[in-house]
Amino acid sequence: MSKPVFELVDELPTSGITVSVLNALDSITPGHWKNTVGFVNTIKEVTGEDDEDMIQAIGERAIYLYNDRSQGYQKGLWLYQTVDSTDKALGAAALANKVSGKIPLFGGLINRFTPKADKAQTIDLSLKLIAELLAFCSINGIPGDSIGDFVASLGEYSGESYIRMVGLICLDGLVPLGPDFIQQAQSALNGMSPKELEDNSTFKQMNDAIPGDSSEGKLNFIGSSFDSVKGWMSNTVSKNDLTPQKVTSKLSNFVDFADDKLDYLAAFLDLSTNYFEHTGTQTLTKRLIERAEAEI
Repeated sequence: MSKPVFELVDELPTSGITVSVLNALDSITPGHWKNTVGFVNTIKEVTGEDDEDMIQAIGERAIYLYNDRSQGYQKGLWLYQTVDSTDKALGAAALANKVSGKIPLFGGLINRFTPKADKAQTIDLSLKLIAELLAFCSINGIPGDSIGDFVASLGEYSGESYIRMVGLICLDGLVPLGPDFIQQAQSALNGMSPKELEDNSTFKQMNDAIPGDSSEGKLNFIGSSFDSVKGWMSNTVSKNDLTPQKVTSKLSNFVDFADDKLDYLAAFLDLSTNYFEHTGTQTLTKRLIERAEAEI
């Protein structure tokens, strides 16, 4: 187990590159995300409680549930953290050198970031989607292969859960792969070998959590999951008129980059943000608190 859940929520940042990126995403799909930070603040927001004794009781029950390994909360958080666990050293160095104004993603700095090949980017996109599916199932106490339940739930996604999926579409789909990222990713998955999947560092960490008796079985599960969610992703793109240009125009408010270097921008964002973990921590905490309140 990592830090106590209340500490994880208390330590969520209120500023920085991840928060800036999430605010940018919220500006193109307005009204979905509020950066709620702090365990007590989250209890008050979720429950509407202002009685200190009740807040204390709900908090204690939520902590108990999180600490109970027979529940799926720790696994859910681990999944959110794992897909965001790419080495952040380069991103941190870039931010450390930012004194004022935009982060200058050009010249010498851009050469420090290595964009991923389309197939590698497809694997990362797909594994984030699988992490979301598995975390949803784990947090809600249902089997990890419940693709249908997950797809049905997407229609009810809101707040930090919705903005996390918008981030998946925009930052891991549109920016690095272009407007036809869904078709491109599905084509890459259809032509992918189990060995290519096995070589991915994130897959190596998630391997045991993904349904399937073999790498081929796991690849089939990933492909089926992506195929099941592509309709929702396509509708979200259409409904919000999402394009690479629309996304990058918002990101250009705080990152300085050339329009022909979007693959480098994607690599920079991958290294310098943890939007999945940030919003995943918020989602998990809210589900914990809702359950804790119901059980008191």
